[in-house]
Amino acid sequence: MSTSGTASGVRVRIAPSPTGEPHVGTAYIALFNYLFAKKHNGTFILRIEDTDATRSTPEFEQKVLDALKWCGLEWSEGPDIGGPYGPYRQSDRKDLYRPFVDKIVANGHGFKCFCTPERLEQMREAQRAAGKPPKYDGRCLHLTAEEVTRRVEAGEPHVVRMKIPTEGSCKFVDGVYGEVEIPWDAVDMQVLLKADGMPTYHMANVVDDHLMKITHVARGEEWLASVPKHILIYQYLGLEPPVFMHLSLMRNHDKSKLSKRKNPTSISYYSALGYLPEALMNFLGLFFIQIAEGEELLTMDQLAEKFDPENLSKAGAIFDIQKLDWLNGRWLREQLTEEQFTRRVLEWAMENDRVRQGLKLSQSRISKLGELPDLAGFLLKSDLGLTPESFAKVKSTPEEILEVLNQVQPDLEKMPEWTVESIEAELRASADKLGKKLKVVVAPLFVAVSGSSRSLPLFDSMAILGRSVVRQRLKVAAQVVASMVGSGK
Repeated sequence: MSTSGTASGVRVRIAPSPTGEPHVGTAYIALFNYLFAKKHNGTFILRIEDTDATRSTPEFEQKVLDALKWCGLEWSEGPDIGGPYGPYRQSDRKDLYRPFVDKIVANGHGFKCFCTPERLEQMREAQRAAGKPPKYDGRCLHLTAEEVTRRVEAGEPHVVRMKIPTEGSCKFVDGVYGEVEIPWDAVDMQVLLKADGMPTYHMANVVDDHLMKITHVARGEEWLASVPKHILIYQYLGLEPPVFMHLSLMRNHDKSKLSKRKNPTSISYYSALGYLPEALMNFLGLFFIQIAEGEELLTMDQLAEKFDPENLSKAGAIFDIQKLDWLNGRWLREQLTEEQFTRRVLEWAMENDRVRQGLKLSQSRISKLGELPDLAGFLLKSDLGLTPESFAKVKSTPEEILEVLNQVQPDLEKMPEWTVESIEAELRASADKLGKKLKVVVAPLFVAVSGSSRSLPLFDSMAILGRSVVRQRLKVAAQVVASMVGSGK
């Protein structure tokens, strides 16, 4: 795979969307780009892709920065440090995209589409019913220039779509998959500019990569099907596309996609449980290198040294938690001095102010210090060891407890902020939906979150533990309670 220009001309980027807790998949793709830049003496860039204004929040953007820094990744340009090709946040760049869209339309490669969301939904329904993949049917493709002008001047809402060749296929060489061919009839007439004037992800992505002089785009294989759209946009603008590299997705042992419904996927979950960032990066880095048995323990510098982008596995990256545990144990035992180990333990305990907040809540609830581990130890545990007996003091039936857990989990998922106040408000709303008193909803949650029916205040405890740990504890509790349903508790 050739790298354009000199080795130091290589520019790669990680471009996460701040719409939720940063995912280990983001760390996996970021690490590849970071190692690729190191290998070629190039530049690694962080860009925030927040075109989804409804779901992107400053809180999640900060979490992305914090999580990637915790991983030990360093970028040369980004929203926090600036750089010569800024701004590095798409919402700050929205005025840059319009001229590129206008150029595509002026050159006859794009068109204004006036179809309403309702019309598009009916079109998709009909296509699905006929067993066809839903895509735009081209209704506005042949409007006359006069009609377009009249409807725009009348203030009719519209988007801009790209034209797609009607025959043949898009052929390109992928850095991992080699030669790829995708027929044009499998490619939709992508919206480039939304009715509100914001670009879609695809348009912004191409323009930003061009303006930031990105030479190689390394991302997850789920984007492979979008490459024809991206290559067309580059062609329509008369620009040279970068080299594309699509990495196999991280999967579970059963080959299913790694998703938060099945496993903990947030970087913050692994830091909260006391995994070392070096061990997590070591674990993820092994997907990109070939080593002999006994060479598994590697620092970031050693990973960069052994990294060979020409020799990547297409077999898929299996997220094996037992292997991560094994590596983390080795890092703790073999790579840290006593002093370093002590310092890491204290740093971990103080992460997100966990211990100080826990002690503050404990002070009025104990008569001697020796009671602290039983009262507040749940804040530091990786596993509460929940069993059916854990719920013995909860007055509700297993069916009622399961109903509570099944209601609360999705309600908490959609919260944009994670604070004591917002958690309390959300749980009160959940209780209303269930038609139950708040204390009836809170009782099983106490056990699910702390492992005990007597503990620190629930809302404060949930805020301290953080979203990703609470999510996993509720999931485990639901599994335990589901095993009790029908068994007569």
